[in-house]
Amino acid sequence: MEFRQFGRSGLTVPVLSLGTATFGGTNEFFSKWGQTDVQEASRLIDIAFEHDVNFFDTANVYSQGASETILGKALKDKRTKALISTKGGFAMGEGVNDRGSSRAHIIRACEESLRRLNTDYVDVYFIHGFDPKTPLEETLAALDHLIAAGKIRYIGCSNYSSWQVMKALHTSEKYSLANYVIYQGYYSLIGREYEWELMPMLKDQGSGLMVWSPLGWGRLTGKITKDQSPKAGRVKDGGLTGGPVVDDGYLYNVIDALEEVAAETNKTIPQVALNWLVGRETVCNIVMGARNETQLRENLGAVGWKLTAEQIEKLNHASEQKPIYPYWVGVR
Repeated sequence: MEFRQFGRSGLTVPVLSLGTATFGGTNEFFSKWGQTDVQEASRLIDIAFEHDVNFFDTANVYSQGASETILGKALKDKRTKALISTKGGFAMGEGVNDRGSSRAHIIRACEESLRRLNTDYVDVYFIHGFDPKTPLEETLAALDHLIAAGKIRYIGCSNYSSWQVMKALHTSEKYSLANYVIYQGYYSLIGREYEWELMPMLKDQGSGLMVWSPLGWGRLTGKITKDQSPKAGRVKDGGLTGGPVVDDGYLYNVIDALEEVAAETNKTIPQVALNWLVGRETVCNIVMGARNETQLRENLGAVGWKLTAEQIEKLNHASEQKPIYPYWVGVR
């Protein structure tokens, strides 16, 4: 397993981590992603450790806390071997203060996550999305407090725009508060908008990306081709709700290129798609999902080898997206 520096921090992490959105499945939305129970989660975690993957990503909204609870039970006495990241900020109740990045909500959300995870601290705590109603200095001061209390080791943000990240970094510097060391965001062969502004911003700031949904919300698992629809899995179960819209013609063009490269490398489509991401600038970790042991072992096979320059160019060309303004202007 390859290890990389985690963004602006001194932490070293494996290039692959195990996402736990499939753990639980206790509500209608997440049941379509997976319904992994404690026993199966323990098996997946053991396999991950066997391959030097010691990083596990979750969030409080995954099955309304059930994912964190199952992860905590599955890790049991393995906690000291593991790195855990979780997230807060999205709605966890019907109350007006049960959502957002206020001091009141974030401190309570973090402490509730710790109880569910059965741990005294998390290694990385992400703000799950930007809250326009709460001043950034309030959010960052709350996170700084949690770090000082030993409940969080590092902080990051997810799904922010680049100006929101920059404003947060400036706020941390201005008030001498802990700063976001990592960005967690969507990036895949069929979702390359990240490259337009977020990637250059992270490069400029010496930070990095932790990728979520690297297989394009299940579209690059090899179960979808021009000639077949998925027979099982998240896409078949309707788990694309809320995900990015992808034109069928564009999708099949990318899948055709993936099939060609997979045949050349004797790898699978998801292995090629993940390996392409491993080689992209700013990427320091990829959150891979797995509904079962077979999927996990397949995804683990995405590292330890490299695509050729010609294969990378073939994938780049097939997945190229026309940038929106002002990104198409460029320097003249």
